[in-house]
Amino acid sequence: MAEVKSAAPAAANKKKKKIKRVLKRGQAHIQATYNNTIITITDTVGNVVGASSAGACGFKGPKKSTPYAAGVIVKNLLEKLKEIGLQQVDVFVKGVGSGREGAIRALHANGLEVVSIKDMTPIPHNGCRAPKPRRV
Repeated sequence: MAEVKSAAPAAANKKKKKIKRVLKRGQAHIQATYNNTIITITDTVGNVVGASSAGACGFKGPKKSTPYAAGVIVKNLLEKLKEIGLQQVDVFVKGVGSGREGAIRALHANGLEVVSIKDMTPIPHNGCRAPKPRRV
C-alpha cells in the first residue's frame, strides 16, 4: 500500500507574501486629545498604512499630549514607513490637544510636503441636556 501524505502541513509552512507598495501621496490623520496624540497615515482611499501614538513611543502621563511627543511620534512613524516613498500628505486634525500643531510641524520638518490641513474636530450643534437648576 502506498502512503498518502496530506497537503495541510505543507500549506501551513508557507507565509503570506507581504505586498510592498509605493505611495507618493497620502493622508495624515492626527487625533490630539488632552491625554494622548495618535497619528495614522493612510492612502488616499483611507486604507491604513501605518500608525503610532505617544504611548507606543514610550511617553507616560501628561507628557503624552505635548508638542515634543507629537514630533517624536511623527519621526518614529516615518522611520517605519520610509520604504513606501511618501512625499505629500493631506492632514486631517481632530481634537483640541497641544500636539496638534507640533505634529503638523514635524511632518513638514521630516521632509513631507503638507498639501492641505483640515480641522475635523467634532462640534456639538446643541450638545447634551443641561443640568437641572440648583435649588438652595
